[in-house]
Amino acid sequence: MPGSPVCAPDWLALREGADAAARAPELVEEVRAHLAATARPDAPTVIRDLGCGSGSMGRWLAGRLPGPQLWILCDRDPVLLARAGAGMPSAAADDAPVTARSWEGDLTSLRAEELAGTSLVTASAVLDLLTFEEVDGLAAACVQARCAAMLTLTVIGRVEIDPPDPLDGEFAAAFDAHQRRRTDGRRLLGPDAGPAAVGVFTRRGATVRTRPSPWRLGADQAELAQEWLRGWIGAACVHRPDLERHAAAYLGRRLDAWSAGELRVVVGHVDVLALPAGAS
Repeated sequence: MPGSPVCAPDWLALREGADAAARAPELVEEVRAHLAATARPDAPTVIRDLGCGSGSMGRWLAGRLPGPQLWILCDRDPVLLARAGAGMPSAAADDAPVTARSWEGDLTSLRAEELAGTSLVTASAVLDLLTFEEVDGLAAACVQARCAAMLTLTVIGRVEIDPPDPLDGEFAAAFDAHQRRRTDGRRLLGPDAGPAAVGVFTRRGATVRTRPSPWRLGADQAELAQEWLRGWIGAACVHRPDLERHAAAYLGRRLDAWSAGELRVVVGHVDVLALPAGAS
């Protein structure tokens, strides 16, 4: 949603490096092979980036694929769309041209006919913000349009913090419950989104691959880790207000550990690749 903290430009910029390091490169090789097998002579590969935000997926992926490519950047936020378009690379892996255009709208409204001519749908850190029905609709559109889908960095509800604290489990469980919250009449999938996506694509006949894509945050990502930690604790307290009485002391202990260079955090994600039936 425009204006949501998870869509704030500063947050998106802060997490971009960790996202790039986490995404599964082996799935890119499968995407390359699929696009090579389905390329149309004298036509660019059309890639539609759903919930593109400030464009980090395009900056990460376009230069890893051969061109020419046309990226359609899709988001509800015109400010983010402008940033995404301005930051897109101009050359593919083989120096073929990369171009981009914007589509302002709700990604959950996309249907198969709107994906006609699209070779690949991408999304990053989006699925866990959707409902089961919305993920199911996305799978239906992609399968009917026979386009591949590369859906990265979906949270899986697994956080490892070292050294441990007795309250880690309490905050983790409350955060996961918050991710599954009901909002505006919608029940979000949160950490259930990865398995849900695998299920709905598989039932429709797609070939589905998954790979882990964890954030690994250490002393060299202190700013991101501290911002993530504050947001993680804050969301947990929204779901369980009784945790607020522990939050300040817990955060203080964790920030002290960061300052001492002692804390390490692994935030679990999964990348999902769905290829049309018959693709290898």
